[in-house]
Amino acid sequence: MPSLFQQFKELHRSLFIIPNAWNPKSALHFQQQHFPAVATSSAAVANSLGYEDGEAMPFDEYLFIVRRILATVQVPVTIDIEMGYGKTNEAIYANIRKLAALGVAGINIEDSTIQSAKRTLRDANSFAQTIDFIKTKLAQDQLELFINVRCDTYILDVANKQSETAKRLELYEAAGADGIFLPCISAETDIAEAVNSTTLPINVMCIPGLPDIETLKTLGVKRASMGPFLFNRLYEGISTLTEAITATGSFAPLFA
Repeated sequence: MPSLFQQFKELHRSLFIIPNAWNPKSALHFQQQHFPAVATSSAAVANSLGYEDGEAMPFDEYLFIVRRILATVQVPVTIDIEMGYGKTNEAIYANIRKLAALGVAGINIEDSTIQSAKRTLRDANSFAQTIDFIKTKLAQDQLELFINVRCDTYILDVANKQSETAKRLELYEAAGADGIFLPCISAETDIAEAVNSTTLPINVMCIPGLPDIETLKTLGVKRASMGPFLFNRLYEGISTLTEAITATGSFAPLFA
């Protein structure tokens, strides 16, 4: 039987939808809804534990959630590790190795950094060296992990997005990345340009204005994720319900 890593990698041959869990219950629900794999959203997990996104959540607490998700579902699980939770390549890899040893199928890692509360792109060559370091160490340790690089050119709305993205994708592919995640890309021309600039599978995230699933498939996108938006929408629903209970002076809205 193929390993979870192999199953997950195979999914990227055609477009699939991946939901983002924040705890074991949500991950199990997604499995029961027949999604072929589950991702985490670092923002959703952090917020569910009372932390802000941006690595404010201690990695050990994140690992506890990851362990419980892995113990709950049988489908491949990929973990959003933000910037790697480490200041050096060695520290980042130590965290990644823990995840690989637990049995996760893949990770997302970002090519931006946060300093003084401001997010900026890392130097592309330096980040490519980080990816190369991770892939080399995984091979040495005989571990398999799908490395999905989150390229933040669109989420940061940098100048000359198409050309900057193409340059970075070429570097990341050469460094050994397995996939590319472009959050906040939405224009069909931008998506097509990104798909055509690499042989790696392109992952997009649902945002207002994103083309429909059939169009994404036609454009060549291989993976579409929900990010933290499902989590956010559910908690908006909780607010609506509790406001209705207060307004009506009744618990009836819970059972409507």
